[in-house]
Amino acid sequence: MAAILEQMQERLELLQRTRSIAIVGMSKNSSRSSHFVATYLGGSTDFEVYYVNPRETEIMGKPVYASLADLPVVPDMVDVFRRVDDLPAVTDEAIAVGATSVWFQLGLEHPEAAATAVAAGLDVVQNCCLKIEHARFRGGLHTAGFNTGVIDSRRARIV
Repeated sequence: MAAILEQMQERLELLQRTRSIAIVGMSKNSSRSSHFVATYLGGSTDFEVYYVNPRETEIMGKPVYASLADLPVVPDMVDVFRRVDDLPAVTDEAIAVGATSVWFQLGLEHPEAAATAVAAGLDVVQNCCLKIEHARFRGGLHTAGFNTGVIDSRRARIV
């Protein structure tokens, strides 16, 4: 239990120091998880959110960039929605542009890519949903991942 709480604390601190997020593998398909996360981040947070997908030019009225190197800013975090085999290349690109963290979404784990990122000084989160974690820290989800049932007209401001 102590290890789980420590991991949660590390994720909270990571989110608190993050200002900009690049979503790599952003999809225009509204039923894809990247679309859900982007909608949440764009509407429920103060993060600057950028979309990366070489096959698109605009999604939800926002520009889409072909690569991390094409972004107008250096993102603090790179949130990855790509195949596991693509994680080393995305990690290398995140390191090259100067990102400070990589977040591999649910179902995505790659020990070698994670080790490369850590060796380069990046924070790494694997197999975890950014939207779920952010909502949990704002009071919208119980630690176990379900809705708290709390209804409040005030916005919780933790992250």
